[in-house]
Amino acid sequence: MSARTFRSIALLGSLLILVAVPSTVDASHSWNGYHWARTSNPFTVRVIDSMTSNWDDNLATAMSDWGASSVLNLTKEAGTDSSTTRKRCRPVSGKVHACNANYGHNGWLGLAQIWVSGKHITQAVTKLNDSYLASSSYTETNRQQVICQEIGHDWGLDHQDESGADLNTCMDYSSKLDNPHPNAHDYDELETIYAHLDTSSTIAQLPANFANADLRARSQWGAQVSRARNGRSAVFVRDFGDGRAILTHVIWAR
Repeated sequence: MSARTFRSIALLGSLLILVAVPSTVDASHSWNGYHWARTSNPFTVRVIDSMTSNWDDNLATAMSDWGASSVLNLTKEAGTDSSTTRKRCRPVSGKVHACNANYGHNGWLGLAQIWVSGKHITQAVTKLNDSYLASSSYTETNRQQVICQEIGHDWGLDHQDESGADLNTCMDYSSKLDNPHPNAHDYDELETIYAHLDTSSTIAQLPANFANADLRARSQWGAQVSRARNGRSAVFVRDFGDGRAILTHVIWAR
């Protein structure tokens, strides 16, 4: 299916949703204006694949979906299958690092973390928690929605809705976790977020304490600054001063 056909189908689905639930659709879901700095569109984001083989198809689908955007070109590079490295999932300047591991029964299914300087994303990670997602309680569709949503946050997208309404997008918070793909509103919002151009690229040398901060424990995420109305997600901010911060967008287990 071509990107144009995919977007046309997604747009039709979104229009039907607008008719059905007009009060719940939020057409503007930028994550506080955070974005990757770049000097032209489309721009390329490199995604480091540190997923195990049972997640490779999920990552490929998520990258194909988001790569259908008119402003994003996504390329994958090999990471490592070391369980220790995947658990740490170290960020890499100018790239997204995607990992899965048994992170423990700590309450979260998946999370996205972005390092920001002002409004510019400088590096990002997506983590999927196999302690929950590898169990029979979660279907392949559930897994796909989680990875689609978490890596979507890494481009600077927030949720379209947090009430539990089903808007046929991985960026909603349907209690069923049954929407494995983006919809037309997500592509439109990316075009809005990246409508302007920057004077330089987002890749830059970062202070070591900021670039390499340890965020494995919830206590290291910083202060909780928001929580979804249905309680299924939250955002934490760890402030490093001088406009630098690390934000963690987390999906809680049901």
